[in-house]
Amino acid sequence: MDAYERITRNAAEVVTEEEVEALAEEPDGKRAYVGYEPSGVLHIGHLLTANKLIDLQDAGFDVTILLADVHAYLNDKGSFEEIRETAERMQEQFLAYGLDADATQFRYGSEFQNDEAYVLDLHGLERETSISRAERAMSEIKSGETAKVSQAVYPLMQALDIEYLDVDLAIGGMEQRKVHMLARDVLPKADYEAPTCLHTPLIADLETGVGKMSSSEGTNISMEDSAEEIEEKVNGAFCPPSADPEPDDDGVERENPVLQIFEYHVFPRVDTVVVERPDEYGGDLTYDSYAALEADLDSGDLHPADAKSALADYLDDLIAPGRERLRELRA
Repeated sequence: MDAYERITRNAAEVVTEEEVEALAEEPDGKRAYVGYEPSGVLHIGHLLTANKLIDLQDAGFDVTILLADVHAYLNDKGSFEEIRETAERMQEQFLAYGLDADATQFRYGSEFQNDEAYVLDLHGLERETSISRAERAMSEIKSGETAKVSQAVYPLMQALDIEYLDVDLAIGGMEQRKVHMLARDVLPKADYEAPTCLHTPLIADLETGVGKMSSSEGTNISMEDSAEEIEEKVNGAFCPPSADPEPDDDGVERENPVLQIFEYHVFPRVDTVVVERPDEYGGDLTYDSYAALEADLDSGDLHPADAKSALADYLDDLIAPGRERLRELRA
């Protein structure tokens, strides 16, 4: 796998392809970044972008993780003391999950977001941005019926962070696309370059296959889940014998979240997936690629129940080091 394939595999979108191709020509020493609000423990959404960061490190990139304490404060996630404690635990979880400590830099937003130069640049972006433009960018951030001024400023800070962290590639889930497009729009107005961006897919709701999995609604898988809890959640997941499920009764499009987790979480981290089955049901199945596993589920050679059983085991293996590190930190 060449550098470009490594950088872009399992990406939903890159903006732009030409810019990413240029980065892939000499990836060593380039820097990618992703920002996370410190809130709770890592969950499967965090880990999807973490898998991409591991890909980028394998390709030669260094990685910056912004533990966005000021953003979390603006979004009512607690006091600065509470947010900082959560951020410190998150840092340990990322390293336990498999990020290379020597190629990963952790930064707090409060290290630079209160500096005079940053604040003046932020005010400059505020002058260039309409309320309606900010509202479009903050649609994934806003909670409740009424937007707050802090939430309108939030995406402008995300845009400015890309410049102040001096990174070559901004990473985020597809829910961050509007923010990144805002950044490409407004940063050149402050005489900064438009950022190159890569967006990872969204995992569908585990129980229904509709929309996206959320840490605040429905069933989510987090790093503090026990093996038994992971097994219970996966066994209850929506998993028809198809990679392209029929829409629900209201005509809403659905995904197969079990297959999505295999594709975006398991196969990027393991070379071979073994689905264990009793001899009377045909014995074990071995897969060297996601495509082969998907094809067997589609054809009926792999039963959804067997796929779920294997997925629970592999997810537990991936999550176990972080779960153990959480226990140590709380002891």
